[in-house]
Order: sequence, then structure tokens, then C-alpha cells
Amino acid sequence: MFTINDNYQKLPGSYLFSTIAKKVSAYATANPDKSLIRLGIGDVTQPIAPAILEAFHGAVDEMGEAESFRGYSPDSMGYEFLRSAILENDYKSRGAEVYVDEIFVSDGAKSDSANIQEIFGADNKIAVTDPVYPVYVDSNVMAGRCGSYDEKTEKWSNVIYLPCTLENNFVPEFPKEVPDIIYLCYPNNPTGTTISKEQLQEWVDYANKNGALIIYDGAYEAYISSPDVAHTIYECQGARTCAIEIRSFSKNAGFTGVRLSHTVVPKDLTCGGISLHGLWARRQNTKFNGTAYIIQKAGEAVYSAEGKAQLADQIAYYMRNAKLIYESLQSVGYQVFGGVDAPYIWLKTPQNMSSWEFFDYLLEKGNVVGTPGSGFGPSGEGYFRLTAFGSYENTVAALERIKGL
Repeated sequence: MFTINDNYQKLPGSYLFSTIAKKVSAYATANPDKSLIRLGIGDVTQPIAPAILEAFHGAVDEMGEAESFRGYSPDSMGYEFLRSAILENDYKSRGAEVYVDEIFVSDGAKSDSANIQEIFGADNKIAVTDPVYPVYVDSNVMAGRCGSYDEKTEKWSNVIYLPCTLENNFVPEFPKEVPDIIYLCYPNNPTGTTISKEQLQEWVDYANKNGALIIYDGAYEAYISSPDVAHTIYECQGARTCAIEIRSFSKNAGFTGVRLSHTVVPKDLTCGGISLHGLWARRQNTKFNGTAYIIQKAGEAVYSAEGKAQLADQIAYYMRNAKLIYESLQSVGYQVFGGVDAPYIWLKTPQNMSSWEFFDYLLEKGNVVGTPGSGFGPSGEGYFRLTAFGSYENTVAALERIKGL
């Protein structure tokens, strides 16, 4: 008789955004006359930029001709034309030492964040910033790496939590217990805050000193405007021997519905003489047939002169929303954070409301949807996330509703 992976049974409830979707759907069904404004999930709203759309169409036309048709990609790592564009623009331009054969093109930072843990032993202990993007923890729970869940504390027994709150200016401190794998995401989702290059260098030094690995999520790199914030962890000395970096095309190029990302695994990164680069390559070649040629050609256009200019305008559009949300909420007494180097605003819930109480309050009284901070971990309780990815008009309307409560 077959059996199931019991680790899935340990997961509490459903995935955060599934829970939100169900609550919003139930409210909308019961109140069909209400017009909801969604500033919860971090999904983009601006259309694909013209230069990228043109590349899409060109690649589709190529697939219609025998001479230019392509089937399986030559390697699951991705076409070299895209990996070379990534290398030149994301790494060489920053003075970072990365090589073209260390870049693995994939179908999303979410899937790579979840899948990368497969190449590590079940006895590894992970550390996560708290609050945290849920995928980091949930994927390790599925692998049997997190121990048992305590409903009262909302913590896993075998996870090291690195609190990021107002009290420590949202900067994680080194834990007393040394972890094996450290998840860092900067600019941060959900708090919208970040750390300086100097602070990131301290984490790289810590990892190298203690034989730990950093999995670095740089999905929001394109939104960085502060000069002292690193755009890639490989700007830090020693990162090649302790860090894997995951990037996404979703938020910088509007590919949430298209799916494209890349992960860098340096060849200098080893464990007991075994190459992590080789392990990830073996995993990808076995389980993944590569991202579609059409999408990779569109990804290449992200780095064209026209693509860069058009995407800079889109990023400015979202950051205009972020500034508006930040300043509007601050003007009526909310404590707000983020919104400078990331399209997220993190706020303290008013009147000592819990995160879910404030979610219900905004939904029912203002018809505005956000994300309760407690859904990102125990240190998220008492906080709330709003996204700047909505349209400008909806953002203005949502803020008027919130200010009127």
C-alpha cells in the first residue's frame, strides 16, 4: 500500500495567499455591491513593455518556420544569449565575479527558492529572517527539516528565527546558535526594508567563518535607489565561497504571468569537496527541461537599451505609488517602513489590532485588501503589508478610503 509524505501534514493551514484569496472571495460573494481594491499580493499591473513584447512576437514567428524552430533547449541551464546578457548587466556592471556557466535560467524565483533545498541533507538547520517569505520555511518543512510546529508561538522547533522588527531597525542579528543554511532576502519581502552593503558583508564573513551557506533572494534588486545597498551579494568579498543568489524577472520586468528567473551557483562553492554547482546542475538536468525559448528571448530584451528605458519608467511608476502610500499613511499617524528600495510598505497596525483583525477591518470598512504581517512569521504580528504594484488610480482611491476610516 502506498504512503504519503507525512511532512505535508505538518504544514499549518493553507498557503498564506490562498487563505487571503478565500477570505476575499467569501466577502465579495456576500457583498456584490462593494468595489474592492487589492493592495495585497505582490503582482504587477503594468503591461509588458513594448521592447519585450516585440521580442516575444519575433520569437513566436521563429517557431513558425522550420529553419528557426527550436525544441528542447541545448541545456537546462538556459540559452547562452540570455545568460550572457544577465552576466554583463547584472554582475559585470557591478564588478561582481560571476561566470556565464554559473548562471541557471529557470521559471521563477519561487520555484528555485523551494527547490534549492533538495541538494542539501535533511539534518541541516536553517535560519530565516522573521518575518519571512513563507516559501523558504514551507519547502523545508516538506523536506522534513523543520521539526515540529508550536501553534502557540507559531514557530518550528528546528528553525532559527532572526527577528526583524522596529526594535532592531529591521536588521537581523547573528544568532546564538550557528545555522547551516541562512535565508536572506534584500530588499526584503515583506518589510520593504534593506541592509547596507557593509552589513551584508558582515553576514558573508559570518557564513565563511562558520561554514554556513547563504541563500540570497534578490528578487527586488531593480528597486534599489540607496547608494550604500548592494545590488548583488557577489559585490561582497568572499561571497563566492558561501552564497547562492536567486533573481527574478517578475517584479523588474512584469513577468509574473510569464515566469522567468535565474540562480547563480558559483563553482567555488563546495561542501566536503563536493561542488554545489554540480549538484544543482544534476538536479536541474534531471527534473527540468528548461524555460521556453520564446520567454528567454523576451528576457534578453529586458537588457536592450529600449527595454531598460521602458522598465525604468515602470519601476518609477510603482515607486511613485510606494512614496504616496508611505507619505499618506504617515500623515494620518501610521508608523510606516519600507517603500524606498522596495515596492512594499510595512506598517504597524493601529490601536493594538492583531494583523488579521486589521485585515478584516480594512476589508470590511474600507474594502481594501492587504496582507497580514503574522502570515510571514511570528515577528510579523502587529504589522501589515501593502503593495505598490496597483495602478496609481487605485492606489489613490485606496488611500482615501484608509484615511477616511
